[in-house]
Amino acid sequence: MRYRRTVTDATKPLDGRSATRTNLVEVAARLLREHGPSGVTTRAVAQAAGVQAPAIYRLFGDKDGLLDSVAEHVLATYVAGKRSEHSDPVADLRAGWDTHIGFGLANPAVFGLLADPDRALRSPATVAGLDVLRARVHRLAAAGRLRVPERRAVELIHAAGTGAVLALLAVPPERRDLGLADAMYDAVTRAVLTDVPAVDANDTAAAAVAFRAVVPELPMLSGAERALLAEWLDRPTDSPA
Repeated sequence: MRYRRTVTDATKPLDGRSATRTNLVEVAARLLREHGPSGVTTRAVAQAAGVQAPAIYRLFGDKDGLLDSVAEHVLATYVAGKRSEHSDPVADLRAGWDTHIGFGLANPAVFGLLADPDRALRSPATVAGLDVLRARVHRLAAAGRLRVPERRAVELIHAAGTGAVLALLAVPPERRDLGLADAMYDAVTRAVLTDVPAVDANDTAAAAVAFRAVVPELPMLSGAERALLAEWLDRPTDSPA
């Protein structure tokens, strides 16, 4: 995964091509931070990095490829300093939420790139972030804490987190109410989480979601049987009721 290599490669000696690439990404990240997306032109980046513009096209394909690499680099650097592990999946979700909000407020220009619908589906940084969120939500489902299907929970949490950051960024820093992000977290978790760690025997939807989370790991079933069981278990949670 490109996201992880960006973090680990930073500690290794760089050859000439890698050194040039790293320099271009760091220069572009600085220009983005200081001047916003409009300030990140191939000419401006090349001049600031001391290279010819064609080097950008050779290494990144085009300006969008460069911006994707910048977003990846900034996000990976931020997350690397915020890593934490929690045995409680709910605490892990909250830590991920706080990291998401903190990153967006600290890096508004990069967050704007990641939130752009035209870029989101192909941005490696966005894809990596969603993979992390899916893993956190899967832990919640396996623990019997979800009242909605995993996909629905991921969509709701992602939408709430992105909306909270964009709403806060639209307000001058001195007037921001950071309690908005806390209120949004409380609202979305009430919608997706059960109130108790154990699955309530009377809550068939939560029980189905919890069982659905472990279906891929049942070795006694064939692939076709697991797929059929997963389809059956999705029905209670997909019901409009």
